[in-house]
Amino acid sequence: MDDALVLKKRGYTLGISLGEGSYAKVKSAYSDRLKTNVAVKIINRRKAPADFLEKFLPREMEILAVLNHRNVVKTFEIFETSDGKVYMIMELGVQGDLLEFIKFRGALPEDFCRKLFRQLALAIKYIHDLDIVHRDLKCENLLLDKDFNIKVSDFGFCRRCHLEDANIVLSKTFCGSAAYAAPEVLQGIPYNPKVYDIWSMGVVLYIMLCGSMPYDDSNIKKMLKIQKEHRVDFPRTKNLAPECKDLIYRMLNPEVSRRIEIDEILDHAWLRGPRPKTQEAARKQADGPSTSRGYSRNGARGESRAENPSLGKKEAEPDAPEDAGAECEADAPGKRACKAPRDATDPEPPPCHR
Repeated sequence: MDDALVLKKRGYTLGISLGEGSYAKVKSAYSDRLKTNVAVKIINRRKAPADFLEKFLPREMEILAVLNHRNVVKTFEIFETSDGKVYMIMELGVQGDLLEFIKFRGALPEDFCRKLFRQLALAIKYIHDLDIVHRDLKCENLLLDKDFNIKVSDFGFCRRCHLEDANIVLSKTFCGSAAYAAPEVLQGIPYNPKVYDIWSMGVVLYIMLCGSMPYDDSNIKKMLKIQKEHRVDFPRTKNLAPECKDLIYRMLNPEVSRRIEIDEILDHAWLRGPRPKTQEAARKQADGPSTSRGYSRNGARGESRAENPSLGKKEAEPDAPEDAGAECEADAPGKRACKAPRDATDPEPPPCHR
Protein backbone atom coordinates (compact mmCIF):
# COMPACT_ATOMS: atom_id res chain seq x y z
CA MET A 1 0.00 0.00 0.00
CA ASP A 2 1.17 3.51 -0.77
CA ASP A 3 2.93 5.23 2.16
CA ALA A 4 0.78 8.35 1.86
CA LEU A 5 -2.42 6.30 2.08
CA VAL A 6 -1.16 4.26 5.04
CA LEU A 7 -0.23 7.41 6.93
CA LYS A 8 -3.42 9.24 5.95
CA LYS A 9 -5.49 6.51 7.60
CA ARG A 10 -3.45 7.09 10.77
CA GLY A 11 -4.01 10.84 10.72
CA TYR A 12 -0.75 11.95 9.07
CA THR A 13 -0.39 14.02 5.91
CA LEU A 14 2.82 13.02 4.16
CA GLY A 15 5.30 15.77 3.33
CA ILE A 16 8.73 15.96 1.72
CA SER A 17 11.55 13.43 1.72
CA LEU A 18 14.24 14.04 4.35
CA GLY A 19 16.58 11.19 3.47
CA GLU A 20 16.70 7.77 1.87
CA GLY A 21 18.80 4.62 2.08
CA SER A 22 18.72 1.19 0.51
CA TYR A 23 15.96 -0.13 2.76
CA ALA A 24 14.79 2.87 4.79
CA LYS A 25 13.66 6.41 4.17
CA VAL A 26 12.64 9.40 6.26
CA LYS A 27 9.87 11.83 5.38
CA SER A 28 8.16 14.72 7.05
CA ALA A 29 4.44 14.61 7.81
CA TYR A 30 1.79 16.64 9.59
CA SER A 31 -0.02 14.99 12.50
CA ASP A 32 -3.70 15.87 12.85
CA ARG A 33 -3.67 14.61 16.44
CA LEU A 34 -0.49 16.35 17.57
CA LYS A 35 -1.11 19.47 15.46
CA THR A 36 2.53 19.61 14.46
CA ASN A 37 5.02 18.34 11.89
CA VAL A 38 6.75 15.04 12.62
CA ALA A 39 9.42 12.83 11.07
CA VAL A 40 8.43 9.42 9.74
CA LYS A 41 11.06 6.72 9.39
CA ILE A 42 9.86 4.00 7.03
CA ILE A 43 11.75 0.70 6.97
CA ASN A 44 11.09 -1.96 4.34
CA ARG A 45 11.62 -5.38 5.91
CA ARG A 46 11.69 -7.03 2.51
CA LYS A 47 14.76 -5.04 1.46
CA ALA A 48 16.63 -4.99 4.79
CA PRO A 49 19.47 -7.46 5.53
CA ALA A 50 18.77 -10.36 7.87
CA ASP A 51 21.17 -9.28 10.63
CA PHE A 52 19.54 -5.83 10.74
CA LEU A 53 16.09 -7.41 11.09
CA GLU A 54 17.21 -9.93 13.69
CA LYS A 55 19.43 -7.71 15.84
CA PHE A 56 19.47 -3.96 15.22
CA LEU A 57 15.84 -3.19 14.38
CA PRO A 58 14.32 -5.04 17.38
CA ARG A 59 16.76 -3.25 19.70
CA GLU A 60 15.95 0.15 18.27
CA MET A 61 12.19 -0.38 18.43
CA GLU A 62 12.28 -1.69 22.00
CA ILE A 63 14.55 1.08 23.27
CA LEU A 64 12.78 3.94 21.49
CA ALA A 65 9.54 2.88 23.18
CA VAL A 66 10.99 3.43 26.68
CA LEU A 67 13.04 6.61 26.22
CA ASN A 68 11.53 9.78 27.63
CA HIS A 69 13.88 12.72 28.09
CA ARG A 70 13.66 16.34 26.98
CA ASN A 71 16.99 16.06 25.13
CA VAL A 72 16.22 12.78 23.37
CA VAL A 73 14.07 12.75 20.23
CA LYS A 74 10.58 11.65 21.21
CA THR A 75 8.95 8.66 19.53
CA PHE A 76 5.20 9.13 19.27
CA GLU A 77 4.18 5.88 17.62
CA ILE A 78 5.58 2.75 15.97
CA PHE A 79 3.42 0.50 13.79
CA GLU A 80 3.80 -2.12 11.07
CA THR A 81 1.77 -3.07 8.02
CA SER A 82 1.06 -6.46 6.50
CA ASP A 83 3.31 -5.73 3.52
CA GLY A 84 6.41 -5.66 5.74
CA LYS A 85 6.89 -1.95 6.40
CA VAL A 86 7.71 -0.41 9.79
CA TYR A 87 6.66 3.19 10.45
CA MET A 88 8.29 5.17 13.26
CA ILE A 89 6.61 8.51 14.01
CA MET A 90 9.13 10.77 15.71
CA GLU A 91 9.81 14.32 16.79
CA LEU A 92 11.12 16.54 13.99
CA GLY A 93 14.30 18.55 14.49
CA VAL A 94 12.94 21.77 13.01
CA GLN A 95 16.29 23.62 13.11
CA GLY A 96 18.15 20.79 11.42
CA ASP A 97 21.14 18.90 12.78
CA LEU A 98 24.20 20.21 14.60
CA LEU A 99 26.58 19.49 11.73
CA GLU A 100 24.60 21.57 9.26
CA PHE A 101 24.26 24.36 11.82
CA ILE A 102 28.03 24.48 12.40
CA LYS A 103 28.69 24.35 8.65
CA PHE A 104 26.56 27.48 8.27
CA ARG A 105 27.51 29.27 11.50
CA GLY A 106 31.11 28.11 12.01
CA ALA A 107 32.59 27.50 15.45
CA LEU A 108 30.04 28.30 18.16
CA PRO A 109 30.51 30.68 21.12
CA GLU A 110 31.83 28.94 24.22
CA ASP A 111 28.80 29.81 26.39
CA PHE A 112 26.41 28.44 23.77
CA CYS A 113 28.54 25.28 23.47
CA ARG A 114 28.33 24.89 27.24
CA LYS A 115 24.53 25.00 27.08
CA LEU A 116 24.31 22.47 24.23
CA PHE A 117 26.92 20.15 25.67
CA ARG A 118 25.29 20.14 29.10
CA GLN A 119 22.07 19.03 27.40
CA LEU A 120 23.93 16.29 25.55
CA ALA A 121 25.61 15.13 28.76
CA LEU A 122 22.26 15.02 30.58
CA ALA A 123 20.77 12.93 27.75
CA ILE A 124 23.68 10.47 27.80
CA LYS A 125 23.57 10.30 31.60
CA TYR A 126 19.87 9.42 31.29
CA ILE A 127 20.34 6.60 28.78
CA HIS A 128 23.45 5.24 30.51
CA ASP A 129 21.56 5.09 33.82
CA LEU A 130 19.06 2.89 31.98
CA ASP A 131 22.01 0.72 30.89
CA ILE A 132 21.46 1.76 27.28
CA VAL A 133 24.27 2.93 25.00
CA HIS A 134 24.04 4.90 21.76
CA ARG A 135 27.27 3.91 19.96
CA ASP A 136 26.83 6.38 17.09
CA LEU A 137 27.08 9.84 18.64
CA LYS A 138 28.04 12.45 16.07
CA CYS A 139 26.95 15.94 15.06
CA GLU A 140 24.65 14.59 12.34
CA ASN A 141 22.70 12.66 14.98
CA LEU A 142 22.17 15.66 17.25
CA LEU A 143 19.08 17.59 16.16
CA LEU A 144 18.07 21.10 17.18
CA ASP A 145 14.53 22.08 18.14
CA LYS A 146 12.94 25.48 17.50
CA ASP A 147 14.74 26.95 20.53
CA PHE A 148 18.11 25.41 19.55
CA ASN A 149 18.03 22.71 22.23
CA ILE A 150 19.81 19.41 21.58
CA LYS A 151 17.80 16.29 20.74
CA VAL A 152 19.77 13.03 20.52
CA SER A 153 18.54 10.97 17.58
CA ASP A 154 19.25 7.88 15.47
CA PHE A 155 19.37 4.90 17.83
CA GLY A 156 20.09 2.42 15.04
CA PHE A 157 23.22 1.12 16.81
CA CYS A 158 21.90 1.34 20.37
CA ARG A 159 21.81 -1.63 22.69
CA ARG A 160 21.28 -2.55 26.31
CA CYS A 161 24.31 -3.25 28.49
CA HIS A 162 24.49 -6.52 30.41
CA LEU A 163 26.58 -7.50 33.40
CA GLU A 164 28.58 -10.66 34.04
CA ASP A 165 30.13 -11.05 37.49
CA ALA A 166 29.43 -7.36 38.17
CA ASN A 167 31.36 -6.32 35.02
CA ILE A 168 29.81 -4.87 31.89
CA VAL A 169 29.78 -7.20 28.90
CA LEU A 170 32.04 -5.71 26.25
CA SER A 171 30.86 -4.97 22.70
CA LYS A 172 32.65 -6.32 19.65
CA THR A 173 30.77 -4.77 16.72
CA PHE A 174 32.27 -1.71 15.07
CA CYS A 175 29.62 1.01 15.20
CA GLY A 176 29.51 4.61 14.08
CA SER A 177 31.92 6.70 12.00
CA ALA A 178 35.70 6.48 12.15
CA ALA A 179 36.01 10.22 12.83
CA TYR A 180 34.08 9.81 16.10
CA ALA A 181 35.28 6.32 17.04
CA ALA A 182 37.50 5.66 20.05
CA PRO A 183 40.94 4.06 19.52
CA GLU A 184 39.89 0.77 21.10
CA VAL A 185 36.98 0.52 18.65
CA LEU A 186 39.15 1.30 15.61
CA GLN A 187 41.62 -1.36 16.69
CA GLY A 188 38.92 -4.01 16.93
CA ILE A 189 39.41 -4.47 20.67
CA PRO A 190 36.29 -5.50 22.65
CA TYR A 191 35.14 -2.26 24.23
CA ASN A 192 33.01 -0.81 26.99
CA PRO A 193 30.22 0.90 25.00
CA LYS A 194 29.53 3.51 27.69
CA VAL A 195 33.16 4.60 27.59
CA TYR A 196 33.00 4.67 23.80
CA ASP A 197 30.08 7.14 23.98
CA ILE A 198 32.25 9.43 26.13
CA TRP A 199 34.98 9.58 23.48
CA SER A 200 32.43 10.49 20.82
CA MET A 201 31.11 13.26 23.10
CA GLY A 202 34.64 14.66 23.25
CA VAL A 203 34.82 14.80 19.45
CA VAL A 204 31.42 16.52 19.30
CA LEU A 205 32.46 19.19 21.80
CA TYR A 206 35.70 19.86 19.94
CA ILE A 207 33.78 20.35 16.68
CA MET A 208 31.29 22.72 18.33
CA LEU A 209 34.06 24.89 19.73
CA CYS A 210 36.56 24.77 16.86
CA GLY A 211 34.42 24.25 13.76
CA SER A 212 36.74 21.46 12.61
CA MET A 213 37.52 17.82 13.43
CA PRO A 214 40.07 17.02 16.16
CA TYR A 215 41.69 14.31 14.02
CA ASP A 216 42.14 13.71 10.30
CA ASP A 217 40.61 10.29 9.67
CA SER A 218 41.73 10.05 6.04
CA ASN A 219 44.56 7.82 7.28
CA ILE A 220 43.46 5.63 10.18
CA LYS A 221 46.95 4.42 11.04
CA LYS A 222 48.29 7.95 11.47
CA MET A 223 45.18 9.04 13.33
CA LEU A 224 45.48 6.16 15.77
CA LYS A 225 49.12 7.00 16.45
CA ILE A 226 48.19 10.58 17.35
CA GLN A 227 45.24 9.46 19.47
CA LYS A 228 47.27 6.87 21.39
CA GLU A 229 49.86 9.55 22.18
CA HIS A 230 46.97 11.52 23.75
CA ARG A 231 47.59 14.50 21.50
CA VAL A 232 44.76 17.00 21.19
CA ASP A 233 45.75 20.09 19.22
CA PHE A 234 43.53 23.16 19.31
CA PRO A 235 43.52 25.80 16.51
CA ARG A 236 45.78 28.71 17.34
CA THR A 237 42.96 31.13 16.57
CA LYS A 238 40.70 29.73 19.30
CA ASN A 239 41.11 31.26 22.73
CA LEU A 240 39.43 28.52 24.74
CA ALA A 241 39.28 28.45 28.52
CA PRO A 242 41.80 26.06 30.14
CA GLU A 243 38.91 24.24 31.86
CA CYS A 244 37.30 23.65 28.48
CA LYS A 245 40.48 22.17 27.00
CA ASP A 246 40.87 20.03 30.10
CA LEU A 247 37.42 18.51 29.68
CA ILE A 248 38.01 17.65 26.03
CA TYR A 249 41.44 16.24 26.87
CA ARG A 250 39.96 13.97 29.53
CA MET A 251 37.18 12.72 27.25
CA LEU A 252 39.72 11.97 24.51
CA ASN A 253 41.94 9.88 26.78
CA PRO A 254 43.08 6.74 24.90
CA GLU A 255 43.41 4.85 28.19
CA VAL A 256 39.93 3.47 28.76
CA SER A 257 40.37 3.13 32.51
CA ARG A 258 41.35 6.81 32.80
CA ARG A 259 38.74 8.31 30.50
CA ILE A 260 36.39 10.65 32.34
CA GLU A 261 32.95 9.27 33.25
CA ILE A 262 29.57 10.88 32.61
CA ASP A 263 29.00 11.95 36.24
CA GLU A 264 32.43 13.60 36.30
CA ILE A 265 31.61 15.41 33.07
CA LEU A 266 28.45 16.89 34.56
CA ASP A 267 30.40 17.97 37.62
CA HIS A 268 33.33 19.40 35.66
CA ALA A 269 34.26 23.03 36.35
CA TRP A 270 33.79 24.10 32.72
CA LEU A 271 30.32 22.60 32.43
CA ARG A 272 29.22 24.23 35.67
CA GLY A 273 30.44 27.47 34.14
CA PRO A 274 30.96 30.93 35.58
CA ARG A 275 27.98 32.38 37.39
CA PRO A 276 26.52 35.33 35.45
CA LYS A 277 26.77 38.57 37.42
CA THR A 278 23.47 39.99 36.23
CA GLN A 279 20.15 38.77 34.92
CA GLU A 280 21.00 40.29 31.56
CA ALA A 281 24.25 38.32 31.43
CA ALA A 282 22.36 35.17 32.35
CA ARG A 283 19.90 35.77 29.53
CA LYS A 284 22.70 36.31 27.00
CA GLN A 285 24.44 33.15 28.15
CA ALA A 286 21.32 31.08 27.61
CA ASP A 287 20.58 32.51 24.18
CA GLY A 288 22.03 30.83 21.12
CA PRO A 289 24.18 32.67 18.58
CA SER A 290 22.28 35.08 16.39
CA THR A 291 21.60 33.83 12.88
CA SER A 292 19.46 34.99 10.00
CA ARG A 293 18.99 31.47 8.75
CA GLY A 294 16.93 28.74 10.33
CA TYR A 295 16.48 25.20 9.08
CA SER A 296 12.80 25.08 8.20
CA ARG A 297 10.74 22.10 9.20
CA ASN A 298 9.73 22.11 5.55
CA GLY A 299 13.31 22.16 4.29
CA ALA A 300 14.72 18.89 3.01
CA ARG A 301 17.41 17.37 5.16
CA GLY A 302 20.35 15.37 3.89
CA GLU A 303 20.16 16.88 0.40
CA SER A 304 23.11 19.26 0.48
CA ARG A 305 26.36 17.38 0.88
CA ALA A 306 28.84 19.86 -0.56
CA GLU A 307 32.17 19.97 1.20
CA ASN A 308 32.53 22.87 3.61
CA PRO A 309 36.02 24.00 4.63
CA SER A 310 34.94 24.80 8.18
CA LEU A 311 34.35 21.10 8.85
CA GLY A 312 37.05 19.65 6.70
CA LYS A 313 40.54 19.03 7.98
CA LYS A 314 41.85 20.98 10.93
CA GLU A 315 43.51 24.31 10.45
CA ALA A 316 47.07 23.77 9.27
CA GLU A 317 49.39 22.75 12.08
CA PRO A 318 52.96 21.40 12.05
CA ASP A 319 51.98 17.88 13.12
CA ALA A 320 48.72 17.52 11.20
CA PRO A 321 48.78 14.14 9.39
CA GLU A 322 48.76 14.18 5.61
CA ASP A 323 46.14 12.43 3.51
CA ALA A 324 47.58 9.02 2.72
CA GLY A 325 44.69 7.93 0.50
CA ALA A 326 43.27 5.17 2.72
CA GLU A 327 40.31 3.27 1.29
CA CYS A 328 37.38 5.29 2.56
CA GLU A 329 33.76 6.04 1.84
CA ALA A 330 31.94 9.36 2.05
CA ASP A 331 30.44 9.90 5.48
CA ALA A 332 29.99 13.62 6.12
CA PRO A 333 30.91 16.84 4.36
CA GLY A 334 34.67 17.22 4.53
CA LYS A 335 35.14 13.92 6.38
CA ARG A 336 35.31 10.26 5.49
CA ALA A 337 34.66 7.07 7.39
CA CYS A 338 37.01 4.16 6.86
CA LYS A 339 35.41 0.99 5.53
CA ALA A 340 37.81 -1.50 7.05
CA PRO A 341 36.84 -1.45 10.75
CA ARG A 342 33.13 -2.12 10.13
CA ASP A 343 32.07 -5.59 11.24
CA ALA A 344 31.21 -7.72 8.22
CA THR A 345 27.87 -8.57 9.80
CA ASP A 346 27.06 -4.99 10.69
CA PRO A 347 24.48 -3.43 8.35
CA GLU A 348 24.52 0.15 7.23
CA PRO A 349 22.06 1.86 9.58
CA PRO A 350 18.97 3.47 8.14
CA PRO A 351 19.13 7.25 7.72
CA CYS A 352 18.16 9.18 10.81
CA HIS A 353 15.46 11.80 10.63
CA ARG A 354 16.87 15.23 10.20
